[in-house]
Amino acid sequence: MKMISFLLLAALTAFDLGCGYGSKATTPAQAGAMPNIAQLMPNSANSSNAAAPLTLTVNGTNFTANAVVNWNNTALTTMFVPGGNQLVATVPGSALATPGMVQVSVTNPAVMGGIYGGGTLAETSNSVPFTIN
Repeated sequence: MKMISFLLLAALTAFDLGCGYGSKATTPAQAGAMPNIAQLMPNSANSSNAAAPLTLTVNGTNFTANAVVNWNNTALTTMFVPGGNQLVATVPGSALATPGMVQVSVTNPAVMGGIYGGGTLAETSNSVPFTIN
């Protein structure tokens, strides 16, 4: 009886290892949805109004629910508007103090997959200029 139990256990172990049960396969992350900015509202501001924060509306396509608006590569506090075509971000007044051109972009963060890895990579949109007068 012990011999049969031993042989059965050995066969099951060999079968599990042969099927790859002992290691989880990892699926590489895939490209995510590429966000695209169509319009900034407003697209300019006066530096003389720098004390107050600015509400910036970003219209475009392929925004995910956790998308972030970037102001010269710095993430802003961002709110997703249901429908996926609009984001609203708060630009601090201090970011408007110096006249010049600022680049605005949107990033859809990476999403990690389940037990086998995968998910999507972070994707960043085209940059759109914002003018501070």
